[in-house]
Amino acid sequence: MSARALYDHSRNGGLVAPLAEKHRSAFGHYPSKGERQSWANSLPALGRVLCDAHLDEVEVLIEQRLPLASLRADVILAGSHPTTGRRSYVVVELKQWSSATAIPDAADLFQVPGKRNHASLHPVVQVRRYCDYLRNFTNLLSDERDMVTGVVYLHNAADQDVEDLFPLADAEAPLYTETTRGALIQHLQTRLAPLNGAREADELLESPTAPGRQLMRAAAEEIIDGDQFLLMDEQQVAVSLVNRAVARAHRADRKEVIVVTGGPGSGKSLIALHLMGHLGRNGRAAVHATGSRSFTRTLRHVVERRNRELAHLFRYFIDFSAAERNGLDVLICDEAHRIRDRRTNGNVASQHGGRTQVEELIDAARVPVFLLDEHQVVRPGETGNVEDIDRTAHARGCLVRHVNLNNQFRCGGSRAYEAWVLRLLGLAPGGPVPWRDEEGFELLLANSPQELESHLRRQHEAGHTARMTAGFCWPWSAPRADGSLVDDVVIGDWRRPWNSKSDSSTSNAPVSALWATEQGGFGQIGCIYTAQGFEYPWNGTILGPDLVWRGDGWRAVPEASRDGSVATAVPDDFHRLIRNTYKVLLTRGLAGTVLYSTDAETQAKLRTLVPSVVPTGASSAA
Repeated sequence: MSARALYDHSRNGGLVAPLAEKHRSAFGHYPSKGERQSWANSLPALGRVLCDAHLDEVEVLIEQRLPLASLRADVILAGSHPTTGRRSYVVVELKQWSSATAIPDAADLFQVPGKRNHASLHPVVQVRRYCDYLRNFTNLLSDERDMVTGVVYLHNAADQDVEDLFPLADAEAPLYTETTRGALIQHLQTRLAPLNGAREADELLESPTAPGRQLMRAAAEEIIDGDQFLLMDEQQVAVSLVNRAVARAHRADRKEVIVVTGGPGSGKSLIALHLMGHLGRNGRAAVHATGSRSFTRTLRHVVERRNRELAHLFRYFIDFSAAERNGLDVLICDEAHRIRDRRTNGNVASQHGGRTQVEELIDAARVPVFLLDEHQVVRPGETGNVEDIDRTAHARGCLVRHVNLNNQFRCGGSRAYEAWVLRLLGLAPGGPVPWRDEEGFELLLANSPQELESHLRRQHEAGHTARMTAGFCWPWSAPRADGSLVDDVVIGDWRRPWNSKSDSSTSNAPVSALWATEQGGFGQIGCIYTAQGFEYPWNGTILGPDLVWRGDGWRAVPEASRDGSVATAVPDDFHRLIRNTYKVLLTRGLAGTVLYSTDAETQAKLRTLVPSVVPTGASSAA
C-alpha cells in the first residue's frame, strides 16, 4: 500500500484487522496480541513521518518476508532515488522501546523494559543484517550495494533514554527517536523521491532469489576463514551471549550455560559452526560434539578437505565421560536432543563416575552450549530437553541463559510448513489442517512411490539436490560381496535399497554417514539415522505401516517397525518417538516435499489435506 493509504487506514482503525487476516492466510495462525499491538502503535507513527516528508506515494511493504527465510522485516519502503532516479529501498526497523540499556561486555546486546533477563539484539545490527541478507539473496539488489539501506525508528523514545544505542549507528543504518523525528524526515527525503513506488515494489517482489550455500559445503570455509554465513536476529543473540560468557568465564564466580532451541532450519548448526570458527581464531579452546554418527562424520569429512587437523575438534557426547573439569573454554553440544540417559534400573552406570551425560557435558567446559529441538527425540533413552539441562545446570550452580530461534527465522524451507507438520502429527494442538499453498515452498502428494521418485529425480537432474526417505519398516541389509546394495524397500513392484550400511563407498553409493551430502545419494532411501541433522532442497518421504491414520487419529504400529531399539519401547513411548521420527523426515526439504503413504486409509487422509499432486509425466524405472 502507499504511505498515504497506510496513514489513512491507521487513523480510522482499519489497519490491524486486515494485516492479521493476511498473517493468518500466510502463516496458518493469527498474530499474537503483542504483534497486533506493535502494528497499532508503530505503523501509524511511520505513516505520519512519511506523509510529513511528502512521500505519500512511496510504497510500503509491511512484515515483508525475506527471501528463502521465515524472517520478516517490519517495513520495506520502495521507490526511486531523488537524485539518480534508480530504484531505492529502505528497510525500516520499528521499535516501541521507551528505553534501552547496554548489557555489560556485549556491545550488540541490550536490555529493554518488559523483557527481564532477555537479551535483545541491537536494532542497528538487526537492520544492517536485513539489508545484507536482501543483497545476498535478491538478484535485483546484488549488483549495487547502495540500492538498499536501513533505518531504525524508536518512536516512543527520547535520545537520552537510549543513548547506549547510538555508538553503533552510522550513515548506512542510522537510528532516530521521537527527539530526532525531523532528522528522520530529512534522511528519508535523501533516499526516496516523492513519486509513486508501486513499480519498484513489484520489481522487488518479483525478483528471482538465489539460494544460500549449503551448510556442509561452507563448513570448512566458515571454520577456517570465517564470515561465510550471515547471522540474523536471535542467531546473533546466541553467538553474542556465548562470546560474552567466554570473556567473563575466567573472572566470574559462576559458570554460564547457554541453551539454544529451534526447529529445523532455524540455524542451530550454523551458530555452532560460526562459534567454532570465531572461537578458534581468537585462541579459545572450543570443541563441537553431537550424538549423531552421520552428522559428526560429515563435518569431519568436510573440514579435513581443507585442514586434516580440524577433524579432531568434532567429537561425540560419549567422549567427555572422563574429560578434565572445565578443561575447555566452550563445548558446543549440537543436536543436544540426542543426549543419552545411561541409567540402568534407576542407577547411573558406575563406569561413568555416577554422573549423567548432561552432567559430564556441563562439567567439561567453562561455557557449555546446548543446541536442540525437543521434537527430534527419536530413540528410547534420548533425554536431551530444556527442563533436564536447566535442572542439572542449576544444581551445579550455573547461570542458564536461553535463546529461542523458533519465532521467525528459518534458513530456507517454510515455517508455515513446519507448523503444518506439527499439527498433522499431533505434536502441536489443533489437529491436522489442509495445506495452504505458500510462495517459495511446494508440498505435493504422490499416488505411488514411482511418482514420488520420478518427481524428485526431475528436480535432482535440474540441479536441485533431492533425497528420498522412509520410515524404518523394511529390513536393512549389508552390501553384497561385490559392494552392490540390496533392494530392501519393496512397495508393490517398486524396489529400492536403503542407503549403504557400510563405511566403505561403492561405485554408485556414498558411505552411510555421507548419504545426505555426497554425490550418488539419490536412488537410495535414507532413514532417520542418516537424514537427521541434514537438509536439502527437495525431500520425499514415504510413510510406512508403522504410523497409520485410523478413524480420527494416528495409530502407531510397533510390529510394523524394523527398528529394534524403538519397536520394543512401551506403547506410549513408541507413539511419541515414531511421530517425532516422521516429523524429522518430513521437514528435511528446503524448497519442497513429496509425500506418499503405503497405507490406503492414510493416503486417503493425506488427499484431504494436500491439495496438489505430483504432475503427471515421465516415470522412474521400477
